Amino acid sequence: HWRGEADRYPDRAGGLSAVLDTDRGKELESRVEGGGQAGPTSGRDHGNLSRLRSSSLEVREREIREKGSEILREQLDAAKKELKLKDKECERLSQVRNQLEQELEELTASLFEEAHKMVHEANVKQAGAEKQLKEAQGKIDVLQAEVTALKTLVLTSTPSSPNRQLHPQLQSSGTRGAYKHVGGHIRNKSASGAFPSSIGKPEPSSVSIQPAAKEDREMDSVLYAEFLMWKENPSLERSSAFLSRIYREDIGPCLSFNRSELSQLVQSAVENNSLTIEPVAMSALPMVKASAIECGGPKKCALSGMSRLCRHRIKLGDKGSYYYISPSSRARITAVCNFFTYIRYIQQGLVRHDAEQMFWEVMRLRREMTVAKLGFYLTDQC
Repeated sequence: HWRGEADRYPDRAGGLSAVLDTDRGKELESRVEGGGQAGPTSGRDHGNLSRLRSSSLEVREREIREKGSEILREQLDAAKKELKLKDKECERLSQVRNQLEQELEELTASLFEEAHKMVHEANVKQAGAEKQLKEAQGKIDVLQAEVTALKTLVLTSTPSSPNRQLHPQLQSSGTRGAYKHVGGHIRNKSASGAFPSSIGKPEPSSVSIQPAAKEDREMDSVLYAEFLMWKENPSLERSSAFLSRIYREDIGPCLSFNRSELSQLVQSAVENNSLTIEPVAMSALPMVKASAIECGGPKKCALSGMSRLCRHRIKLGDKGSYYYISPSSRARITAVCNFFTYIRYIQQGLVRHDAEQMFWEVMRLRREMTVAKLGFYLTDQC
């Protein structure tokens, strides 16, 4: 029965064998102490005890081996699980590496493409900039030549001996050509013979002014002080006392015509340097459109509204209409244009004379506006 239990429950074999061995040992010891007999029974019991001990040792060894193998299996399973986890981690890291390598290749290709594009754009911009630089240098050379020519004209003009190229109104009709440009105001001259030399009775205002043999002058201290104050910071604004006086005493009266609205437009065009004056050819006189007649006509001044022979016409800006003007109206507009041209030269620093010479030139231009306002003008000027 005990062996059967030991086979069925190997875990209990060690405990049972230990109990049996203890009982057997106590029995043998009691027998020896009781009689000291050492018969066949004692020898048999001793053999049984040895067998029991050897069997218990085998059971224990088997249990130890089983426990050791179980521990090893558990460690093996844990190692396998850990290896599986490591394999998965290695696979994930390998995928990440492949993805990073692909992204790096794409980024490198994109950077090379962008760098090539930037280099191409830079080359195109550089070529355009070089072209613009050459054009600008050419324009600068042209402007410098024009400034030099203007300086030459201005520096050679004095109140006592004005430059006739700078002031075309002082030239004779034979020396002046068509389409003269003065200070931004285009003033043209018709060809000789475009109009008859005498048409009926001459206008009352067509009186030749004989220059005096000698002219005395005396400087006004108030006017000179106002001019010096303006010259410190020259501008075309009316806020200064110098220009405010000239607008009030000369420019306003000189450009004051019967048609007040058109007079204001003419004054604005003169101030903005956008007024054009050109002659009227005789071939164009018989073919005058209705729109031109509304703006005056060959025989009616658009500014004064009086019946006069109009040999010139004006245009306000690039897209404005043409207005026919009489010789007297043209002389008044021309006098104001000459004044603005000179003060613009002063503002731009093109006049190198001293302050007194500039002042007397301004006074001379003011006198021209006053004389033109009174109706006097040179016949060969128109």
